[in-house]
Order: sequence, then C-alpha cells, then structure tokens
Amino acid sequence: MIGYLRGNLRQLDATRALVVAGGVGYEVHISLTTYYKLEGRSDVELEIYTHVREDQISLYGFATPEEKIAFEKLISISGIGPTVAQKILSGIDVADLADAVARDDVRKLSSIPGVGKKTAERICLELRDKLTLPTGVPATPVTARHAIDDDVQSALVNLGYKPAAADAALDAARKQVGGEAEFSALLKASLRQLTR
Repeated sequence: MIGYLRGNLRQLDATRALVVAGGVGYEVHISLTTYYKLEGRSDVELEIYTHVREDQISLYGFATPEEKIAFEKLISISGIGPTVAQKILSGIDVADLADAVARDDVRKLSSIPGVGKKTAERICLELRDKLTLPTGVPATPVTARHAIDDDVQSALVNLGYKPAAADAALDAARKQVGGEAEFSALLKASLRQLTR
C-alpha cells in the first residue's frame, strides 16, 4: 500500500493531481482543500490513502495528515465511500468539520453539495467522539445564526468561495447589516466583504 508520495507535480486540476516520483506518474484524487495548497507548486508531498477494489486501485492524496485522518473516519461510516468523503472535504475544512460534528450542526453539514440531511445526521452520530480538532486549532465559538445565514453561506459556496471564507464574510456582513437583514441585503454585504 502507498501511504506517502513525494515528487514533481506534472498536472493539477480541482479533483486530481498527477505526481511523478521515480519515473512513474501517480494519478491522485484530491479535495479542493488540497488543490488550493498545491496550486503554484512544482515539488509536492502528499499523505496517501490507497483504496483497493476488485476492479481498481485508487489513490487519494491529502496535503495534511489531519485531512487524511478525517477522510478515513468519514469512509468508515456506512454509505460514505471515498468519492463522497472527498466531496465533503472539498466543501468544508477539517477544523470546521470537527467543530460541526462537536456541535451536532446538521444544517451546516447538509449545506455541503452531495450531503443530505440523513447523511449529515449519520456523520454527527458516528463521528461525535472520534473526530477531534487538530492540535493547535481553536474551536470556533458557538454563535447564534439566523435562518437565512445558512442560505447565504450556501449561495456563496455555490458561487465558488471556500466555506471558511464565506463564513468569515457572512459574520462580518451580519455585524454591518444587523440582526433583521433580508437574504439579498445579507448576500450583497457578504459579497462586498469577499471582494475587498
């Protein structure tokens, strides 16, 4: 089994990296989180999970050990395979995932494309005591969110912004426009924060 890979990055797109090591090109499935960390680099190091099925062997690569651990925990859940786990890690970073699980935040998890309410509930239930924050990463303080906040956050992610950036812009926008802002006003204020 391959558990680690270091080499030259020959090709990169949002879901795959081609890493050449020892004259062999390894096609590695990656999340958007890892993609952003690899972008613009030529030499790379990846933590690797080797997924073996009777008809194929697939490599999944991660820029950090924490992301690999989260991936392994996710695929241990019935009904979540490597492809879905990779989509989850593309939609939320590890610290936010651990925080959402700790707070039983089904709404946040189900806002990730490809994750329904039942899957989100299963993630919270099965990973509650298994997924802890990486060392040195503070837990996000629990704040009261309004009903439209999740809609705005989802809209920002669908526009291509990273979930962490969308959350930060949303929090700043909420302070500006106040507690009773409508969806469009809150979305515009959030976009202004992101385009500064």
